[in-house]
Amino acid sequence: MFGLPLHPLVVHAVVVLVPAAVIGSVLVAVWPRVRSRWGWPVVVLTALATLSIPVATSTGEGLEHNLPRTAAMETHTELGDQLLVFVAPILVFVAALVVVDRLRRRTLEQATSTARHAGPGTMAAPRIRDGQARVALVVLAVLTVAFAVVSVVQVVRIGDSGARAAWGSVQYAPQPRRIGSPQD
Repeated sequence: MFGLPLHPLVVHAVVVLVPAAVIGSVLVAVWPRVRSRWGWPVVVLTALATLSIPVATSTGEGLEHNLPRTAAMETHTELGDQLLVFVAPILVFVAALVVVDRLRRRTLEQATSTARHAGPGTMAAPRIRDGQARVALVVLAVLTVAFAVVSVVQVVRIGDSGARAAWGSVQYAPQPRRIGSPQD
């Protein structure tokens, strides 16, 4: 695009969307109020993050065929190919969290709405058993947080290896400042 390889541009979607999805997913996993209000938008964000990964790896493979092969590029390619394995499960876990939570809330609402009066000032409601839903929510939350942490670490490792592959031989030395130059 305009003489630039597409991969360095597309990779920014992954760098922004995956951490944003991770933050949203962790909040949905550990904070029920966020889950009930922002659950579905976080699922959509996580889906976009997940979909951006194959686009970045595909454009990376296109770039890879036009550059000389180096050990740094091999490392970057291997790490990049692994990211989808860590992010895709987050999408499944967050969607499951939202669905299980919605079903649990609906069951609780139905059970309390069918409560009948047993006398003055008392309500006799059927015993609500949501133990399985609670266990499922806890397990899904733990898995979400674990995969979220691993995903962020992996994004950092991929970014670092990509920077080393692209800029590893470039040395940056700031130029000395001159008095009266436009930088002052």
